[in-house]
Amino acid sequence: MIQVSDLTKTFRDKSRGLRAVVDHISFEVRDGEIFGLLGPNGAGKTTTLRMLATLLKATSGRAMVGGHEVTADPAAVRRMIGFLSGDMGLYHRLTPREVLKVFGRLNGLRDEFLRTRIDEVVEMLQMRDFADTKVDQLSTGMRQRAALARTLLHDPPVLILDEPTSGLDVPTARVIEEFILQARRSGKCILYSTHVMEEAEFLCDRIAVINQGRIRITGTMSELKAATGRERLREIFLDLLDDQPEKAAAP
Repeated sequence: MIQVSDLTKTFRDKSRGLRAVVDHISFEVRDGEIFGLLGPNGAGKTTTLRMLATLLKATSGRAMVGGHEVTADPAAVRRMIGFLSGDMGLYHRLTPREVLKVFGRLNGLRDEFLRTRIDEVVEMLQMRDFADTKVDQLSTGMRQRAALARTLLHDPPVLILDEPTSGLDVPTARVIEEFILQARRSGKCILYSTHVMEEAEFLCDRIAVINQGRIRITGTMSELKAATGRERLREIFLDLLDDQPEKAAAP
């Protein structure tokens, strides 16, 4: 569902000149799969996700989402994805239910279906107790659930999730993790970025580690262990945070 080939994004830095934030990366994410993209701050994760979500234009390379090229046909890509970023995209003076109505109409959902769909996602993410409370009165975890509800309201086949459990308590993170697992079981293609190694090891079918704009390794946990000789994802991750060429890649 997602195919990335030699994707590159460069920015001009006043002190260092032209700099590749994402440097010729390639990977694919399949239907019914959670693909983890791990890396330290500044590694190029969020830039990659924003290019796939059509919010940034790649300098070179190619990215396809559901058969649509992100630069040539961004509108078609946007219809296929749900994108959750660090900026939650919520209006603080509205309630979560009102936010969902706004975004549902923006996505072309008819009113009758939209009402039913809002009720579904409110139940799915256990939001009933705060769905009609203004966003500025909600906790971080409640806001994150509302943002995730907005992301999946139009039932997109592709989910691009940038640190969806960041800063959440364990019960709230568990609700979101359970939803993500259910989305995989329903056949959705999920690209998932996180800093929580245990979470990535638990959720992800395959993992890519990116550092300094380049993918260092890609594979299942078994493949990563075999390639590095390490048992824990945290150890694998730390070992790869140097400026070595790509160490291994699973087909």
